Amino acid sequence: MVAPDLASPAFKANPYPFYARLRAEAPVWRATLRDRRTAWLVTRYEDVARVLKDDAFAKDKLNAMDPEQRAKTPWVPGFLEPLERNMLDLDDPDHVRLRALVSKAFTPRLIERLRGRIEALCEELLDPIQRVRGRRNGTDLVAGYALPLPATVIAELLGVPAEDHAKFHRWSNRLVSVSSGRDMLRALPAAWAFVRYLRKLVELRRADPEDDLITALIRAEEAGDKLSEDELLAMAFLLLVAGHETTVNLIASGTLALLEHPEQTEKLRRDPSLVKPAVEELLRYTSPVEMATERYAREDEEIGGTTIPRGGLVLAVLGSANRDERHFEDPDALDLARDPNRHLAFGRGGVHHCLGAPLARMEG
Repeated sequence: MVAPDLASPAFKANPYPFYARLRAEAPVWRATLRDRRTAWLVTRYEDVARVLKDDAFAKDKLNAMDPEQRAKTPWVPGFLEPLERNMLDLDDPDHVRLRALVSKAFTPRLIERLRGRIEALCEELLDPIQRVRGRRNGTDLVAGYALPLPATVIAELLGVPAEDHAKFHRWSNRLVSVSSGRDMLRALPAAWAFVRYLRKLVELRRADPEDDLITALIRAEEAGDKLSEDELLAMAFLLLVAGHETTVNLIASGTLALLEHPEQTEKLRRDPSLVKPAVEELLRYTSPVEMATERYAREDEEIGGTTIPRGGLVLAVLGSANRDERHFEDPDALDLARDPNRHLAFGRGGVHHCLGAPLARMEG
């Protein structure tokens, strides 16, 4: 099978025919990534669901390495280490400890309290877009709406003062655009500035608490345990990166899907009760996060008839699982009334199920 460049814009524009072929012919496919690493792509729904839930696949690659492999792990600048050790990339018991503490602060009640502000912000960002509607040169939905919406919501959620939003947005855009080692080098100044700023903000909130997430994270306590400053920084960074990617992609790809399916758009206009199932279907159909974060086989592990060696990099392809004809009826059709719709966009059921899923749904 000829391998496409999985990171190319041409492939990303429509990966689904290739995923369908993989599901049929090579459901667990060995691939060489652009950075020359070998990875096993898992493409069928049931196998992807297993990878997301099974402790046999570690999130922290050190837990799948022998001492010799650990000694060869790449150097990371000291100021970035707190960001590297975030909740998304940890295994239990570290993960369950952090999640318990963060859940004390990042509550459904806190997110619901943001609804009015998010609705007002959406109207504020959409107003200039509506004014140029119908003009020949159009407008840029991503730059004018999809990008600033999550960045502003996250800034306000963390308690970043309004006068600092512009530089916070600049750092956000730089940090979330990293897709290679070269990009990471270019992003180092933004990462350094972001970490310094967050440390100062945490220090400020310790002295002068506010009604924001940073203050709530500082106060969060479980059985006498509290988050360290580095853990606070890691959570803020995780919220920025994870929340940004899902929301931007959902808005952009979801809008395109609706434009390409005017009959579904008209159905939604006629029946507002379809809004919630429509968001779920757009999450399934567009898969805002194409692949789950990296996992590593703790031991030689068989899945889908293929043995993945110990330490092997495993990529669960959510975009393929969400179009699996074994699980969804007519999976390549957009159906805003689809029911049931047990998509895997947020890693359904696993211990790493997206904590920010309610916020992403609200913004979407």
